[in-house]
Amino acid sequence: MDKASVITAQGFRAPGHSAGLLEIPRWRFLLKLLVRKELRVRYRGSALGLLWSYVKPAVQIVVFYLALGKFLRLEESIHNYVVYMFGGIVIINFFNEVFGNTTKSIVWNADLVKKIYLPRELFPVASVWVAFVHFVPQLLVLVVGAFAVGWRPGPLNLLAGLGAIGIVGVLALGMGLLFGSANVYFRDSENFVDLIVMVATWLSPVLYTWQKVHAQVPEWAWWLYQLNPLTAAVELAHYAFWVPTRNVVPAGQSAAVMMPPHWVWWGVVGAVVAVVVLVAGQLVFRRLEGRFAQEL
Repeated sequence: MDKASVITAQGFRAPGHSAGLLEIPRWRFLLKLLVRKELRVRYRGSALGLLWSYVKPAVQIVVFYLALGKFLRLEESIHNYVVYMFGGIVIINFFNEVFGNTTKSIVWNADLVKKIYLPRELFPVASVWVAFVHFVPQLLVLVVGAFAVGWRPGPLNLLAGLGAIGIVGVLALGMGLLFGSANVYFRDSENFVDLIVMVATWLSPVLYTWQKVHAQVPEWAWWLYQLNPLTAAVELAHYAFWVPTRNVVPAGQSAAVMMPPHWVWWGVVGAVVAVVVLVAGQLVFRRLEGRFAQEL
């Protein structure tokens, strides 16, 4: 059989299309290069460099703690309020950075998209890794602060923490694929993302407790609130870092009393919703990626 017959027998694949996220492991070397490039570009000419990963959340923590913990006296009703607040903020910051950067990743790398073929999903995935690099220092600060107030986690607490990170990473990547592909055609997508990022902190129990929401909204609104995967992720983070600290759980009671009703099942639902969003985002991304080069 000649070469032309072999090619015909194997079939043809439309140019500009790949196996999607499943093909990323084959391109891991290029993925590493993209992550390094993005980090170098971001901190080029910066005196502090990666230290900004500590400075920005530190300023955010101080502002929220003074405004809510001190002035509104939330620390009087929530033991170890700093850990409670920081646990939620770290998770939301991770979501915001992944979502925002993945949305812009294709446009940011327009020169590469127009000149060479490579799986377009590499750019959003590289943005996820860059966000994770910034997330780790914040997580370390959270762990040190939690230890300072008597953090003694068990296996379930650590598992909950991993679950929170996983839900946020999957959800943000899925939304980034969806809005990132739309952003190539309609730059207004970035403005919608900015709006979502702006309200994300307030639509989850980051600065307040779930009891305040449960007591003031109708049942249908409470269910809708709990369906938000970010709500599930933040509550899992609270169970991982805040609940095991000193004086949070009343004497003689279980840790579950500090969590919302059916919180484990809501965590599972949050994970399922995140996966559904990722699949939907990948399908839309693959549908639109064929014209990325032309539109850019």
